Amino acid sequence: MTKFRRASRSARVLVPGAVAVALLAGCAQGSGAAGSGSASATGPSPSTGSAPATGSAPSAAASVPLPDASAAPGKLLVTDFGSDTVTFVDPERGATGSVKVGTAPYGIVLGADGRAWVATAEGVAVVDTERRERLALVPYRTDTGATSTGEYRGGGMGIALAPDGRRVYVGVNVPDGNGTLEVLDTATLRFTDTVPVGRRPFDVDVSRDGAEVYVTNHDSFAVTVVAAGSLSPRRVEVAPYGTEGGLGSWLKPHYASVRPSDGRLLLPFEGERLAVVDPRTGRTTIEPMTANTHQHGTAVTADGTLLTVGTGPIDPDVDEGPSLTVRKPDGSERVHPLDGPHESVAVSRDGRTAYVTGGFTRDGHWDGLTVVDLDSGETRRLPAGSRPLGIVVL
Repeated sequence: MTKFRRASRSARVLVPGAVAVALLAGCAQGSGAAGSGSASATGPSPSTGSAPATGSAPSAAASVPLPDASAAPGKLLVTDFGSDTVTFVDPERGATGSVKVGTAPYGIVLGADGRAWVATAEGVAVVDTERRERLALVPYRTDTGATSTGEYRGGGMGIALAPDGRRVYVGVNVPDGNGTLEVLDTATLRFTDTVPVGRRPFDVDVSRDGAEVYVTNHDSFAVTVVAAGSLSPRRVEVAPYGTEGGLGSWLKPHYASVRPSDGRLLLPFEGERLAVVDPRTGRTTIEPMTANTHQHGTAVTADGTLLTVGTGPIDPDVDEGPSLTVRKPDGSERVHPLDGPHESVAVSRDGRTAYVTGGFTRDGHWDGLTVVDLDSGETRRLPAGSRPLGIVVL
C-alpha cells in the first residue's frame, strides 16, 4: 500500500512562481488564451450565456473521398486535435485515411450503428465509419465566441452516447466562463436542450442504465450530475487536495470512468489518490495510487480494471515520468512507463492491448500512439494523426 508522498503538495504547488506552477500553468489556469503552439489565437471573450444561436441546423453532408481500397482497414479512430480531421489507424501499419470533421476535434464516441460522434470546436460531427464519410456537422446552441484552436479553445470537449443510442451528450467549453451540457437528438440531428455545468467540461460519462449523465468540470473542482429525464443538474465537489488557489491550482479532476460493478465514478489524481465518487449521495472516498505522476485520460474494462494515463511530472525533482497505470479491481497496480506525454487511452476488444494517444492538451504532444501489450508490458510508438487526442476502437 503506497503512502501519500507529499502531504504538503497543495501548499507547495500554490506558491507563486514555484516550479510546479510554471511547468503546468496551462492545465491549471482556465484562461481564454490559446495554449503554446496553437495554430491560432482565441477570439474575443464570448458571452457565458447559452442562448440558441441562429443557423443551428446541421450543415449539409460533407462527402469525403474514400481512401485507397488496398489500404489496411482502420481498427482505431482518433481525433486530430492539431487539425480538423479524424484519422483511421491500423495498429500495425499506422494511419489508413482521414475524414474532415471540424476545427480541433476533442472527444469521440462510437455508436452501435457504426456512426462516430465527434466534439469539435464548431459542433458535433457525425461520421459513418464504414463509408468514411462525414454525414453532418451540427453547430452548438451555446455561444462560444470565435472558432479557435489550442488548449483553451471554446467548443465541445467531453462527449458520451446514451445506452439506447437516442441522445448524444457533449460538454461545451465557454472560454472564461461556465460551460454547458448540450443534448443532441441522434435521429433528427438537432440539439434539443442545454444544461448549465462548470468550467471546462473535459469529460462526459453516462450511467449504465442511462438515467444520469456525469460532466467532469476541470476548473470547477466538480462533477455535475444531470438527471437524463428532467435534465436537472447538481454539483458534486471532487477535490481530494482541496480547492485552495482556485483557477491557479492544477490539482483538479480531468477525466472519469463509471465503475461497472456499482456505478461509482473513478477519478485519478497525481498518481497518488483515486477519488471514488458515489453520484447518488455525493460522498467521495479516497484510495491510494502508486504512479506518482500527473494523470489525465481514463478507461475502464468490463471487469472493472481501470487504465489511467500519466502525463508526466509536475516537479521533476520528486515526480515520476509519463506512464500508463493498470489498476485491478482489488486495488493492485501495474505501471507501464511511456516515452513522452500522452492524453487518452482505449483498450482492445480482447483486453490485451492498450492504445494511448500522444496528442496531450499541453506542450510536449506528438503525432502518434503508444501501443502497450498489457501482458508483457512491451510498448511501441506508432506515428499517426495530428496531435491525436480522443480515441475509440472500431
